Amino acid sequence: MMSHDLFLSLITFAFVSSMTPGPNNTMLLTSGVNFGFARTWPHILGVTIGFTIMFAGVALGAGRVFTVFPTLYSVLRIISIGYLLWLAWRIATAGTSDPVVTEKARPMTFFEAALFQWVNPKGVMVALSVAANYVSPANLWAGVALISAIFLTVSLISATTWAFFGTSLRPLLANERQVRIFNVAMAVALVASLWPLVREMI
Repeated sequence: MMSHDLFLSLITFAFVSSMTPGPNNTMLLTSGVNFGFARTWPHILGVTIGFTIMFAGVALGAGRVFTVFPTLYSVLRIISIGYLLWLAWRIATAGTSDPVVTEKARPMTFFEAALFQWVNPKGVMVALSVAANYVSPANLWAGVALISAIFLTVSLISATTWAFFGTSLRPLLANERQVRIFNVAMAVALVASLWPLVREMI
């Protein structure tokens, strides 16, 4: 199956790609601040399970579709940029960390977070890179199953960590002005994370 060195390389890549800042982690941090850990839990599960399903889909065939039809991937990236800009606006206008649920400010649901993985540029690029470098056609199903299990575990650790970190910041953001500044800063960080994608398209 997979050599020891290649396996260690995969584990390292999985942790680095999952733990570093990106759209998912930025939104989990922000959700932790605004809604607390318990209400962010569906978001955590959506990211974790959604990314694992997305990776398996890419490794088993979606990646080939993007290769054959590169225009489709370009359209997906444009959609992802528009969606992320909308999410940035939503974060910037989220309001305070009041525990009362409102229509304007609510945590992302499981299905929203899971579906977001298909338009998350960082996640899609990670999935394509892993499928190209770590999945052997000779052991396709076994390889995809192993790597999916690894990313399921690593993604759960990463998502939980970022959401918990956001929750731990709640006492430091005691008033509406502080929360507003934090949310705007996170919205700017989310928009900034799009720059590599935009630069590649220009």
